[in-house]
Amino acid sequence: MDMKPASVATIAGDAEFDHAIATLVLAFSTDPVALWMYDGPHQYLSHIPRLFRALGTNSFDAGAAQRTNDGLGVALWLPPGVHGDDGPLEAVIAESIAAEKQADVGAAFTRTELYRPTESHWYLSLIGVEALYRNKGCGAALLQHGLRQCDREHLPAYLWSSNPLNTSLYERHGFEIAGTIQVGSSPSILPMLRHAR
Repeated sequence: MDMKPASVATIAGDAEFDHAIATLVLAFSTDPVALWMYDGPHQYLSHIPRLFRALGTNSFDAGAAQRTNDGLGVALWLPPGVHGDDGPLEAVIAESIAAEKQADVGAAFTRTELYRPTESHWYLSLIGVEALYRNKGCGAALLQHGLRQCDREHLPAYLWSSNPLNTSLYERHGFEIAGTIQVGSSPSILPMLRHAR
């Protein structure tokens, strides 16, 4: 059976924003870092949508959020000069993460920023594909789409991998592991950089 490569479109409008958040919630349901942050399915489903909204708002506002044509994959990029708004993110962490874990979660997020390039770059904040549709080219299509923009602008790209199963996908697209972050009981987090081309 021939599979048509996934096409990619910019996410626009509130309905697509809601659909994208739902796709990410499903995509991250087995993610080691997400499951470390939120103990159990109730905590995860109650709070991760708010966390993803806090992480994704600036990407949507900048027109840098993409989805596959079928909506089964989503990538949230931050263009050069656009940074996430720490206020809403810190509020979600304070309100939703167990008190004994908040310092470690905050420290892990802070350390990911230490690996970010200081020069102009694209930041892949979140990328996810619904579990039943993985390994069918959606993630690769999303990465290729975003990285073509990086290459047109001759800029590097940065991400941090919260799941070791995804590392080889990123490496196939030119990302290199820049270090390892582990705070308290957290799983390993791998900051990854793709140099300008």
